[in-house]
Amino acid sequence: MNMATKRTERVVAPLLALAFLVPVGRQGEARAQLPDPSPDDQAVERLVGTWDGAIDAGVTLRLRLQMTLEADGGLAAAFFSVDQGNAAIPVEEIVVDPAGVLSISMPTIGGSFEGTLTEDGTRIEGTFTQMGNALPLHLERTPDGEPPAPAPANRRPQDPEEPFPYHAEDVTYPNPDGGHALAGTFTRPHAGGPFPAVILISGSGPQDRDEALMGHRPFLVLSDHLTRRGIAVLRFDDRGVGNSTGDFASATSRDFASDAMAGVAYLKGRDDVDPGKIGLAGHSEGGLIAPMVAAESDDVSFIVLMAGTGVTGERILYAQGALIARANGASEETIAKSEQQQRAFFEVLKTEEDPARATEEVEALVRAALEEATDEERARAGVTDEASLERVATAQAAQLSTPWFRYFLTYDPAESLERVTVPVLAVNGEKDLQVPFEENLREIEAALKRGGNDRYEIHALPDHNHLFQHAETGSPSEYASIDETWSVESMELIAEWILKTVGGAPTS
Repeated sequence: MNMATKRTERVVAPLLALAFLVPVGRQGEARAQLPDPSPDDQAVERLVGTWDGAIDAGVTLRLRLQMTLEADGGLAAAFFSVDQGNAAIPVEEIVVDPAGVLSISMPTIGGSFEGTLTEDGTRIEGTFTQMGNALPLHLERTPDGEPPAPAPANRRPQDPEEPFPYHAEDVTYPNPDGGHALAGTFTRPHAGGPFPAVILISGSGPQDRDEALMGHRPFLVLSDHLTRRGIAVLRFDDRGVGNSTGDFASATSRDFASDAMAGVAYLKGRDDVDPGKIGLAGHSEGGLIAPMVAAESDDVSFIVLMAGTGVTGERILYAQGALIARANGASEETIAKSEQQQRAFFEVLKTEEDPARATEEVEALVRAALEEATDEERARAGVTDEASLERVATAQAAQLSTPWFRYFLTYDPAESLERVTVPVLAVNGEKDLQVPFEENLREIEAALKRGGNDRYEIHALPDHNHLFQHAETGSPSEYASIDETWSVESMELIAEWILKTVGGAPTS
């Protein structure tokens, strides 16, 4: 992954990262590209400042745009999702046309913003578009001197507060294979040791060490629970996110596996970690990555797959799109139409080896689908004229043609699962609409059996969604409205299994 819940009549189904979910990071600034003829200096200067607004897509998400004028007269911009921990939305390009219309491209999330400054200079009226879904976004100028928008005021009930009853430290360690450094937080009990340890691996999309989304910080809550139970935990910012260096945009799941491997090497060098009791716990895409590492490394003692996948990304996306659309009230005709379009897109990505050519072909398919759509469907996709049609087609094609997506589409997790020999715990929620539990747990178990691994447990948790919250329907539209961040019983299941599998640490 991916800002809020999806609409049902979309062209492309959501990825493992939630549709309309802003990836987390701090790499959100880009310089404006001024066309020829350029807008006058006054038009550019009027955009300088801080602008606040919100989109409503089932849940309200506040956004902040910060525009600054650089010493050479260039315009720079940074976009932030306030209600997702002030997450920076990676910005690639800013364009201010001669008429003063501001356009911002955010291809990492398949998104864009286009707005026009009002005559009095107090408001930018525009549209935020992500993955073809358009929502009004009107930004109000924030008074000079007002502090940055705070993180969400509504603290989640499970958020731990300092002082913690355990040791916590910020750490940095290298990934020699990638030539970058990863930053994270290591926690362990105060007394005793060396401790069994687990590395948390986040789901798709640029994620910080807390896997922050929709006002929740799942990995913060999970690490707190595990550490209180006597297990050391390492959670880290994805490469290119937060305080980690490296390039996220060009990476695939295989590259992220090397980052997890670097974490194993780091833990092996700590005196307070038992080197024979280091494991991996991956959530969503992280549940695909953990077996990759375990299949290659003798230093991994166990793995936990939390909403992990057992089938290819292509199969995940067909099932995911249909389930979420159906839960949100889409007709079967709409669901069938969306899958048909997906199949056409995916066929190009699977057969055309040249990324540039594949992007061109997918863009043509998206454009054709939008041209054939009804006026209502076009409006819902954010298409109001030829120019907006081109922007939507380009954004969707760029998002589908990333190295990560092309890899994810065809990679079969069974390739690694069949080679995993260490104990495995696989846990999925029965109301998970993003990684449907029946097919994925069945295929995970089948792959382990084919490889001769009988040291595993499989659990399907009733009433649990993709985030391991107790849920009514499992739809992503519920995630933000549920106060629970991670159910206690699922966290305790994980903790008990780890301690039973590798044993705890001696106490002093």
